[in-house]
Amino acid sequence: MKTILSRLFNHEELTSDETKQILLRITEQAYPDAQIAALLTVFQMRGITVDELIGFREALMQTRVAIDFSPYRPIDIVGTGGDGKNTFNISTCACFVVAGAGYKVAKHGNYGATSVSGASNVIENHGVKFTNNADQLKRSMELCGMAYLHAPLFNPAMKFVAPVRKALGVRTIFNLLGPLVNPCQPAYQLLGVADLKQMRLYTNVFYKLGIDFAVVNSLDGYDEISLTDEFKVMTRNYEQIFLPEQLGYDQVQPQELYGGSTKEEASTLFDRVLQGTATPAQTHCVLTNAAFAIQIMEPEKSIEECLAIARESLESGRALATLKRFIEMNS
Repeated sequence: MKTILSRLFNHEELTSDETKQILLRITEQAYPDAQIAALLTVFQMRGITVDELIGFREALMQTRVAIDFSPYRPIDIVGTGGDGKNTFNISTCACFVVAGAGYKVAKHGNYGATSVSGASNVIENHGVKFTNNADQLKRSMELCGMAYLHAPLFNPAMKFVAPVRKALGVRTIFNLLGPLVNPCQPAYQLLGVADLKQMRLYTNVFYKLGIDFAVVNSLDGYDEISLTDEFKVMTRNYEQIFLPEQLGYDQVQPQELYGGSTKEEASTLFDRVLQGTATPAQTHCVLTNAAFAIQIMEPEKSIEECLAIARESLESGRALATLKRFIEMNS
């Protein structure tokens, strides 16, 4: 590790194999916490390359609890988190809209670091019990088109860096890795990022990994399509900036997406969207994120067609029925 740190201090880049081996050695507890902290600090200060990030990902995927959903070709809808906006959980809500429309969703998530509306917070607040039992998860996928993968149950290697991350108290490369280590390796992914630098990084990672994707960013700093400003979408097929008006929606005010200060409030906001009783701003944000997710799987369809599919899932009650069935099966 001393040699690695010396190279990093001299602004050298590492290969993907080198970062993979570093993380595997961390799981063997080969390095003291001070050296791990120095490593994380260097990457946080100078940024991480595509190959370095892929190497760390490969180590986490090698040590994960695997789950095989390949016959279903599911999609994951996730944000990087950390945008500081404290919105309600738009991406998880969009998952149920997409599943209600008949697509398979394998949502990978965790508790919110700075809010009460993280994916695992919202799912757990509905009485769901997290599991990594393959048979149960496949049954959930079969019968309601949705499975939830609670990150700590699938990524045991993360516990070896948890004390250092907690002591540092700032975001590190492991926050970047979260959206890349869904243990089922989904065929499709919609990823929301908080800035354009992250958009470029993840786009290049997805190209190298061969995943069909869309990376989205609201240009005012939301890690999802918030409709509070222009937003950018990058896929394998196009790169485009959209205005809310292009989709037939009014621009949303930030306070309209507030996620609440208690877990009960966060869950209520979430439920209202699927029940059809949310505000237009909340509903339109969820439908828009769901639509761009659908378009990854149906690239021949226009975004207007995908919005119509998402809207029908919500207005027909199928999205809500999917949530109810999911809770029933996983509680």
